[in-house]
Amino acid sequence: MKAAIFEEVGKPLVISDITLGDMGPHEVRVRTAAVGLCHSDLHYIDGTVAQPMPVVLGHEVAGVVEAVGAHVTRMKPGDHVVGCLSVFCGTCEHCIGGNLVNCSNQSVRYLPGQAQRITREGVHVNQGFNLGAFAEEMLVHENALVKVRDDMPLDRAALIGCGVLTGTGSVIRTAKVPPGSTVAVIGCGGVGLSAVMGARLAGALRIIAIDILDSKLELAREFGATDVINGRDGDSVQKVIEMTRGGVNYAFECIGAKRTAEQAFEMLATGGTVTLMGVMPPEMMIEFSGRDLFYRQKKILGCFMGSNQFPTDIPRLCDFYMDGRLPLDQMISKRIRLDQINEGFEDLKAGNVARSVVTFDI
Repeated sequence: MKAAIFEEVGKPLVISDITLGDMGPHEVRVRTAAVGLCHSDLHYIDGTVAQPMPVVLGHEVAGVVEAVGAHVTRMKPGDHVVGCLSVFCGTCEHCIGGNLVNCSNQSVRYLPGQAQRITREGVHVNQGFNLGAFAEEMLVHENALVKVRDDMPLDRAALIGCGVLTGTGSVIRTAKVPPGSTVAVIGCGGVGLSAVMGARLAGALRIIAIDILDSKLELAREFGATDVINGRDGDSVQKVIEMTRGGVNYAFECIGAKRTAEQAFEMLATGGTVTLMGVMPPEMMIEFSGRDLFYRQKKILGCFMGSNQFPTDIPRLCDFYMDGRLPLDQMISKRIRLDQINEGFEDLKAGNVARSVVTFDI
C-alpha cells in the first residue's frame, strides 16, 4: 500500500509502498478515508521539532475499521473511527485522574522511534504520532481511536481528531471560558478557527480574531468572531484594549511564536487568562511581566491537544457538526490526493488554506 514518507528535513515527502506488521491483541487495522495537513506535521518537516526518520507522519485522520485484535471490544470491522495522537492506557495516574493527554504509559504511547509497525522493503519505518496517517492504511492501538456515527462525513470527522479538538478544547476544557466572556484568538489557521468556534459554543460575548491575512479573518467571522484585527495594521494589543475598555478575559495564542505569546498576555484584562497552544521550538523562552502576574493576577495556561478526553469529546463534536453548530464545511479549503501532499504543504506554509485534506477512495 502507498504512504507518504518523510525522509529528510526540508525535502519533499516520498510516495512509497509500505507494509504493516501483524496485528496485536489490542490493535486495530484501519483503512484511511481522510487525513488533514496540520501545522504539527509541518513542524517536523521543516525541522522545528526533531523526529526519527524515515517516518510516516499524519495524525488528523478518520477511516473505516478493517480488522480488530483479539482483545478489542469497543469497535468492529466496518465501524467509522477518528484517530487521535493522545493515545492513552486508561490505567496510569494521569488517565485515572481524567488527564488522558498526559498518559505516561510508554507501552501504549510509544516514544518517537519505538513503534515497530511499519516496514519498507523489509526496513523499519517510524510511525509518526503513533498513527502514521499519511498512508492508505494504519495499524494502531485501540486507544488511539474512537468510533463515531456512521452519518458523519469522514473528511470533516478527520479535522475533529486534532485541530478542532485542540481549538475547542482549549476554550472549553483548558481555560473553561464561562458565558459572557471576552475572548481574543491570535492566529486563524485550523486551530485558531476552532478556538473561535469553541468560544462561540461556550457563549462568549465578544470574540476578537487576530491574523495577518484578511482571507483568514473573513473565515473567522464565518466561524463566529464578532470582531477582527489585521496584525499588520498597527498595535494589536492596544486595539484589543481599546475595543474592550481594558483587555479581554481570555486570550488564546495559536501560532507558537514568542512575540504573539507575549502579546496575548499583554492584551489581558486584570485577572485574565492566556492559553498557549501553538507548538513552540524547545529552546524558545517567553517573557512576561512579574508585576502583572502578582498585582493584576493574570494567569498563564499551557494546552496540549485541548486537554481532551477524546473518547467522549470527538463524538460530541460530531454531534455538534451534524446539528449545524460546528461549521466544518468552510474549514476544508482543498481536497487533494496523496500524491499531491507536497503541494498541500506548500499551500499550508504560504497561508493559502485553512485546511487541505488528503482523501482516499474507500
